[in-house]
Amino acid sequence: MKNEKDLNKQQYAYVTIRARILDGTYSPGFRLVINQLAKEFSTSAIPVREAIRQLEAEGLIDYKPYSGAVVTPIDENQYHETLSVLAVLEGYATADSSQQIPEEKLKELKKLNQSMRETFEEDYDFIHFGKLNRQFHSIIYDYCTNSYLAESIRQIWHRLDSIRHVGSLLVPKRVKESINEHDNIIKLMETKESLDKIEQVVREHKMNTLTSFNQRKKNMYFYDA
Repeated sequence: MKNEKDLNKQQYAYVTIRARILDGTYSPGFRLVINQLAKEFSTSAIPVREAIRQLEAEGLIDYKPYSGAVVTPIDENQYHETLSVLAVLEGYATADSSQQIPEEKLKELKKLNQSMRETFEEDYDFIHFGKLNRQFHSIIYDYCTNSYLAESIRQIWHRLDSIRHVGSLLVPKRVKESINEHDNIIKLMETKESLDKIEQVVREHKMNTLTSFNQRKKNMYFYDA
């Protein structure tokens, strides 16, 4: 049975490795050498191995023959299919949320979107932009009356993290478009536009990201904005 010290070391390894995957330090296909990580973390190989197994269960790490543990490579077909489904789910969830979201939260969405605009225009901090974007949409889904739908969306986000944040370069044109689309989504919710209209606009917002992904240049990856 593991003692508390071992569990703490495993948790530290898990949190650290996961953060490096999501911020791009460990890019897709990067090989994780357990002994080197154990030395870096001043621990035995066991906590590191357990942390890697946990990350493998989350889909962030794969075991490859003759390579060992590697950061999960990007499966473009899977990303395409998953984002297409997400477009449908987020469109419906936003339309539903628009009926309950309070005015003060719409004001918060405006501030967040302005922060995204400033983050991009001032220093091109794409990692921070991605976090703000996640927060923006998460606030909306807090007011979805279908809790299973909202949780399903968040689970898909979690699965896409390894693609969205790893070694990414976000096309500036898409960032500007995404921010403007957010402004429009907020306006539609403010004016109590029809559910069909809101659902359509949000679905197009997500599919525009997919279009940008498909048009990417060689070795260029995109955030899901």
